[in-house]
Amino acid sequence: MKSFKILVIALFCVITSCTIDKTDYEAETGSEVPEYYEFKEAVSFTSGTYKISIEALNGTFFKGYNELHLKITNTQTNQDVSSSEVTFLPILSSTDGGKTSCPHDFTLQYDAATKYFAGYVVFTSESASANTWKLYVSFTADNQKYDISKDISVEKQSNQNLNMTAFTGKDDQQYIIALVSPQKPTVSENKLVAGIYKYNTPTAPAGTFPDPSQYSYSEVSGYTLKLDPRMPEPSMGNHSSPNNQDLTQQNDGLYHGVVNYTMTGNWTLNLIMMNQNGLIIKGTVVPTDFTPGVEGVKSELYIDTLF
Repeated sequence: MKSFKILVIALFCVITSCTIDKTDYEAETGSEVPEYYEFKEAVSFTSGTYKISIEALNGTFFKGYNELHLKITNTQTNQDVSSSEVTFLPILSSTDGGKTSCPHDFTLQYDAATKYFAGYVVFTSESASANTWKLYVSFTADNQKYDISKDISVEKQSNQNLNMTAFTGKDDQQYIIALVSPQKPTVSENKLVAGIYKYNTPTAPAGTFPDPSQYSYSEVSGYTLKLDPRMPEPSMGNHSSPNNQDLTQQNDGLYHGVVNYTMTGNWTLNLIMMNQNGLIIKGTVVPTDFTPGVEGVKSELYIDTLF
C-alpha cells in the first residue's frame, strides 16, 4: 500500500507538471540560463603611469557574488606590479546622501601563478538612478601611494541560480548569503556553494571618507546552513528530493553542500542557519506534507532558484 501511494504521488507530479496552464513561471523556465566562465575586463582606470584593470566573469559586475581579478601595469615599462598592497572598497551612494557598502575583500592578495590580485565582491543591488556604485582602490608603487576612485555599473543578476538574500539574524547582526555555484545546475546531485557574510558594526566614529572601518564585512566562520530544497509551485505539491547535504565551511572560506534537483523548474532552497554552538540564527522547518494545488510553505530564510 505504501509503495502504491508513492507511485500515485509520483504520477501526479509528472502529469500536473506537464498540464499546468500557461504562467509567467512557465515562460521563465523556457528561457536560457546564462553561463559564464571567461574573465574579461569590467572596468579600468589610470593614475600617473599605472593602469588598473579589474576583470569579472563576462566583463560584467552583477548583483550577487563576483570573483575579481585585478591587475596593475606600469604603462611605461609594460611591467605588472606585484609587490604592492592593494585595497578595494565598493561604496553605494543614494540620492538622500546615505552611503553603504557590501561584502568584499578589502585587502587583495597577489597570486604569482596567475599574475593578478584576487578577491571578491557581493554587490547587494544593481545600479539605478537613485543608487550608484563607486570603487575606491589604493596601491603603492615606487614608494608612492595611489588612491583612485571610479564609478561602475552593476547589472541585474539574470541567473536565478546565483541569487542572494540579506537579513537580520536573531542575534541582531546583519547577514548576507550569496550563491556562488552551480551557474547551470543539472537534473542530478549538484555541488552547491555559497558565501555567508556579516556586517561588522563600527566601534569608533568615522574618520576621513571613505573610512574602511565603517564599511567592513567578514566571512562568517564555523556556521552550518541546513538545506531543504522544495518545488513550491502548487502543481508540484511541495515536492522535495533525497540525498541533499547541508552546507559547511571549507578551506576557501565558502560553504559547500549538495542539492539534488530531480527535475527542472522552480526550486526554493529552504535554509536554517546555525552558529558554532548549534543555535538557530535564522530559518524555520518547513512542512513535509504533499500539497497538490497549494503553494508550498517556505522557511523564513530561503533563496529561490530556477533552471
